[in-house]
Amino acid sequence: MPLTPPVRLHLTTPPLDEAARQGRFAHARPCPGHEGLAGPDMGDWAGRTLDEVAAEDPEAVRRWLTDPEFAPPGGGEPVAALITRTGEYLAGLEPGRHDAVVAQAVVRAAVVAALELPAAAFWRLDVRPGTVTALSGRAGRWNLLVGQDPV
Repeated sequence: MPLTPPVRLHLTTPPLDEAARQGRFAHARPCPGHEGLAGPDMGDWAGRTLDEVAAEDPEAVRRWLTDPEFAPPGGGEPVAALITRTGEYLAGLEPGRHDAVVAQAVVRAAVVAALELPAAAFWRLDVRPGTVTALSGRAGRWNLLVGQDPV
């Protein structure tokens, strides 16, 4: 059986902007050229800080952090749905190298999906701003490149 050509995906997280420094949930930003890697839809929580949301509804925040199927109110996207959406996008990537600038949550979702980790692992992955996470693979089998030299 011939090998399928490899896929390489470099996911870059942008440096923190002012909203992120304040801990504000971002809106589901599209990723130019890779719309399937848009950030999660935070519903009614978009533009607010975690502290603001927790002060108003601590139970909802607790559920969001512990239950991957819980969706933020107002049409937000559950973590499990983000992982599924991201995994489906990865599965459809054409061979070759792809570069995308994405939200930290998308990097988490991509690693969880690519390595077939349980959804609960999403919150156990720390993704630093301004870094690159690289995935490579073929025929649905992904590898995570760890310890990459800075560019």
